[in-house]
Amino acid sequence: MLTKRIIPCLDVRNGRVVKGVNFEGIRDVDSPVELAKYYSAAGADELVFYDITASVEERKIFTDILCEAAKSVFIPLTVGGGINTVDDFDRVLKCGADKVSVNSGAIKNPDLIYEAAKKYGSQCVVLSADVKRVDGVFRVFARGGRENTGLDALEWLRRGQENGAGEIVLNSIDTDGVKRGFDIEMLRAVCEVVSIPVIASGGAGKAEDFITLFKTLPGVDAGLAASIFHFGEVKIRDLKRLMKENRIPVRL
Repeated sequence: MLTKRIIPCLDVRNGRVVKGVNFEGIRDVDSPVELAKYYSAAGADELVFYDITASVEERKIFTDILCEAAKSVFIPLTVGGGINTVDDFDRVLKCGADKVSVNSGAIKNPDLIYEAAKKYGSQCVVLSADVKRVDGVFRVFARGGRENTGLDALEWLRRGQENGAGEIVLNSIDTDGVKRGFDIEMLRAVCEVVSIPVIASGGAGKAEDFITLFKTLPGVDAGLAASIFHFGEVKIRDLKRLMKENRIPVRL
């Protein structure tokens, strides 16, 4: 059985890691490079870097920070933010990323997933979706959760898999930063329409939330969180020991 992954998420803005609630109320946390080194040594299975304002500001992703972080860590690194073309994939992968996460860029150009997967392989292409309930329907949002695209999230993610995405990160805007647990209902709906790995994001407030996630939805491959790791509320090694005690397959 494949082990479940624990993935810290580093939201980067103006060269610093930041965190907010429901995608708003941003506050400064730490240096992305120093945090990346810390998590690599602390037992994280992977790291995710998001340049959270690259799409909104319509600029290229931070390559200097990325290059420095990639040299400092020895676990897989996924990078997203401002990925709009296959050339953007190329640039980020050459900086040392193992996988590239695309969100708004794929909404603008749905062929981007297919083109990137064809050139670099599905294992390099991560489709990230910021999803929120609107009138009882799961809708995809763009531009850092600011813009309702009107897209049905389940249909969008199913199509992303068909186009070659190798993994999905589901960010629930409804639970982001609220710390009351992952969005089980939304994740279950997604797991029912795709067969590629699904990473749960948004809502973790304590170690037990990961236990609930993996026991309730065995189809979820990984749990992603930010503030509970950044502020020391949950230590990754302690979380993994708890997972093992609960018979959840995990790499210690």
